[in-house]
Amino acid sequence: MSDLKQQRAELVEEFQINDKDTGSPEVQIALLTQRILELTEHMKQHPKDFSTRRGLIRMVQRRKKNLRYLMNNHYERYEKITEELGL
Repeated sequence: MSDLKQQRAELVEEFQINDKDTGSPEVQIALLTQRILELTEHMKQHPKDFSTRRGLIRMVQRRKKNLRYLMNNHYERYEKITEELGL
């Protein structure tokens, strides 16, 4: 298994609610946060890469939307995920 797939599987396992959960907001937020951190490092090295910047902005907005959903509907889960990911 590649390193990226293994990291992704570990994140899903850490934040999933039950055994078959891969799409809960917590899992999505964790995966997006990991990808955002990777792309932020890429943007530091390549500041003129505008297509990557556009994708990065879309990911940040999706994460923000998921966080807003959790905050409005499941506040205790929102607090837990923000504390664990350091958001």
